[in-house]
Amino acid sequence: MPPGKNSNAPGNDFDQLFTLEKDVNFISVPVTVKDPEGKMVDGLLAQDFSVYEDNVKQTITFFTSDPFPLSAAVVIDLGISDNTLKKVVATYSALDGSFGPFDKVAVFTYGNSVQKQSDFANQQRLQLALQRIRDLQGQNPGSPVVGGPLGSPPNVNGKPVDPGVLPLPSQTPARESHVLNDAILMAATELSHLPRENRKIIFVISNGYEYGSRASYAQVLKVLLTNGIAIYAVGVEGPAIPGMNKIDKLHIPGQGYTDILPKYANATGGDVIDSYSREAIESAYQTITAQARNQYTLGYVTPQRASSAYRDIEVRVKRPGLVVSARHGYYPLPPQRPTAQQPATDDTSQKPATPPGTSQ
Repeated sequence: MPPGKNSNAPGNDFDQLFTLEKDVNFISVPVTVKDPEGKMVDGLLAQDFSVYEDNVKQTITFFTSDPFPLSAAVVIDLGISDNTLKKVVATYSALDGSFGPFDKVAVFTYGNSVQKQSDFANQQRLQLALQRIRDLQGQNPGSPVVGGPLGSPPNVNGKPVDPGVLPLPSQTPARESHVLNDAILMAATELSHLPRENRKIIFVISNGYEYGSRASYAQVLKVLLTNGIAIYAVGVEGPAIPGMNKIDKLHIPGQGYTDILPKYANATGGDVIDSYSREAIESAYQTITAQARNQYTLGYVTPQRASSAYRDIEVRVKRPGLVVSARHGYYPLPPQRPTAQQPATDDTSQKPATPPGTSQ
């Protein structure tokens, strides 16, 4: 998208945007607009947009289409199969190349726990971080052996060599956790401390499967919306296989969620690109970073007083046939983050001021 045509807005430079954001009543809304074929639409002006907060039309006081540098937390899923992870590792040079010299990028990995691999730094430090984690392994296919010759003591002609050794009971192996919610929460917490000059995103490379996190989807989403952080993701493995997207976002009690990345992306104004081949993954990196930095940015001053209540946001474009993506709402005050002493659950029925669609 070319540099902004923002002369129609009351404010038209970054200095004003950052000054206004010091006022808690100023709301900044990054917006992506695509045509029916999925291509980004440029050339829109301030008068082409309308913004509604809690169904009340707001006055747009800031507008720009200028690109923003990124503060990006790259979150890499180590719970995918080892073959898929090797494919992802082969794309690390393309991932590094998708960021620019003014971007700040940190790297996180997760499987049954979350690890921060590098702090927010420039492109050169990102390259070093990716090089350092190249040898990390994913999950091996197949199930652990719980019976058969490896599940019982040695025997000859069907009789135990040592009669005093009892056969090992068949056991169901413990399921590996896949703590996607916790990984996004850690990345969001780190991003929340960074200045607002850069656009804040979490860039997830994952199959989207969630199981065993201490933080719930609703709690993590609240942190994301409070801090203006968008989720962008490259879906690999299951979600990237043709036909698998028809069964995503399913929840089987005790079995986790099959793919919650689309829910995160939709609610925060981000995007998910499912990519099965190495070439498709590399292309998705470039598409996502270009989309994130080249959004339209709208701003308005809310008339409502500061509170902890969730507020709905809707962005409309007057031109027909276009698809608009923006965060669904925000929380004016920082939420209370889940702690180890107070683990989260997936039951959100007792959580006040929860936005629509946060049942996970």
